[in-house]
Amino acid sequence: MDRIKKNFGFGCMRLPMIGEEVDIEQTKQMVDAFLDAGFNYFDTAHGYIQGKSEKALKTCLTSRYPREKYILTDKLTANYFKTEADIRPFFESQLKICGVEYFDFYLMHAQGLVNYDHFKECRAYETAFELKKEGKIRHVGISFHDRAEVLERILTEYPEIEVVQIQFNYVDYDDPAVQSRKCYEVCRKFNKPVIVMEPVKGGNLVNLPEDAKAVLEDLHGGSPVSYAIRFVAGFPGMMMVLSGMSNMEQMQDNISFMRDFKPLDETERAAVEKVQEIFHSKDLIPCTACRYCTDGCPKHISIPDLFAIMNAKQIHHDWNADCYYEDVHTAPGRKASDCLKCGKCEKVCPQHLPIRKLLEQVAAEFEKAPAAN
Repeated sequence: MDRIKKNFGFGCMRLPMIGEEVDIEQTKQMVDAFLDAGFNYFDTAHGYIQGKSEKALKTCLTSRYPREKYILTDKLTANYFKTEADIRPFFESQLKICGVEYFDFYLMHAQGLVNYDHFKECRAYETAFELKKEGKIRHVGISFHDRAEVLERILTEYPEIEVVQIQFNYVDYDDPAVQSRKCYEVCRKFNKPVIVMEPVKGGNLVNLPEDAKAVLEDLHGGSPVSYAIRFVAGFPGMMMVLSGMSNMEQMQDNISFMRDFKPLDETERAAVEKVQEIFHSKDLIPCTACRYCTDGCPKHISIPDLFAIMNAKQIHHDWNADCYYEDVHTAPGRKASDCLKCGKCEKVCPQHLPIRKLLEQVAAEFEKAPAAN
């Protein structure tokens, strides 16, 4: 862990895109700017951007820079192995795709009550620890999406875990579903360094409601993103805060306040607490647009996009949302009311959202008719 230069990382789940493909030239420019600014931590997973994130990192990072210049984190995801025998070949394929001989960090991905049992049955943790002994992994950790008591169980049963990645931001801090604060406290109890994902909640803390935006503008300081990320990075034990930057403008903004990081002062913290209150007063869908739900949807419903336009209508009274619903984010057979209620989406949702019920509400709002049974 001593090779980590600063506590700010490049999350590669939301890279710049041209249509369905990663914008390679812009990604190269962002990688260069990130490294030039003194940062060196990159985070990916095999499923990110439908398998394109790892490949893009080989093209834009690992084939262009010496191995000692960067820290690379990858993950073992449940749907890529059925048995213990599947894990090593999958891991080796990840090394090859990324163009490296080892991962600095390798995380058991999206751990929670359901996934954890699968990882235990397949001896995934034991396999990762063996790979560490072989020098193919430097540090073994977990990324976690569940309640604090489940995290406590995992860290008790596998004390060899070195780092924990959790969702942590000022809106989710005391959220009963996400339990950011409680999970953070468990990490501190077990003396595990914390990696933060979703510090701006999938972009939800960027395009703020007008009343919340006004509170931060009154500070006459940085962008909404700066307050969100600095809030998180100011807690003790935060080894790394990831930001899913998807264009050079976002990269430059993030670098501007994280190059010489300063925690929030008392005035800024009070303003963030006011924004917390405003968010909690809104009836918003707390979706982070990770898109895990769309991969297995038999109707190919663009669930995060439908939730985003529902929130846009609530926050901004944006009546153009109706046009986006009809003309951009739906197609015949792919509307909210076409949901089959199979529940596959809810099983993989890190936010534990009642997606089927929420799609009924979306259908009622935008289709002006009750959702189909």
